[in-house]
Amino acid sequence: MKTISYNLRKNRAVGELADLVDTHGAELLCLQEADTLHLPSRIGSLSLVHATEKNRLGLAMYVDSARFDVQSAQAFQLKKSLHDRLLSPAHERLLGARIHDRETGSDFIAASFHAAPLTALNSLRRTQIRTAIDELGAIGPGLPTIMVGDYNYPVFQNRLTATMQQSGYATNFSDKRTYNRYLLFRGHYDFVTSTGFDIAGVQTLGRGSSDHLPILVTSARAEALRPVLPLAA
Repeated sequence: MKTISYNLRKNRAVGELADLVDTHGAELLCLQEADTLHLPSRIGSLSLVHATEKNRLGLAMYVDSARFDVQSAQAFQLKKSLHDRLLSPAHERLLGARIHDRETGSDFIAASFHAAPLTALNSLRRTQIRTAIDELGAIGPGLPTIMVGDYNYPVFQNRLTATMQQSGYATNFSDKRTYNRYLLFRGHYDFVTSTGFDIAGVQTLGRGSSDHLPILVTSARAEALRPVLPLAA
């Protein structure tokens, strides 16, 4: 499964999405800072699943409807930072969906995530991530889960990785930095956390009009968790 995650920088990079999907054969597209009121119903071969509604610049998810059947999708509010409360509230920072994969005959959870900005503490972002994991677990208890997005977590990532491991999640960073706009804030902001998936690679794609670079995650359901399909007659 190929998943692209992209922070559009206040929707500026929306015009790049069709080419990204087509060029890389993406089957799942997760967006942050998208203008959710004006998103198209389709981008390339992908169909819109759901988008956040309480903040104009929010999250959205598209899937390959030929392969995937979306059983449910919803947005979640997470603990707010001071920035959210005083300046530009972002009520919904998690968008999750329970998806049936016709190719493997199994279900999984996919999510687009956008953590609080750098003005907040890492401890708040870890709280948001733990809450996100709990919310996604309620959609499909025990199902393989993949969460991609802008984690706003460029430093002290060992602490985050350890926290994820304690929750049974792996953290995978891309081959190159995903944010280079300001010297002091360069680093890996956009990455993937998952459970029940083998992550074959996370690639940082080329720069567009956003201050973030998109990432391409190549994954497969972990072998030990794949259902045994009946043999063809």
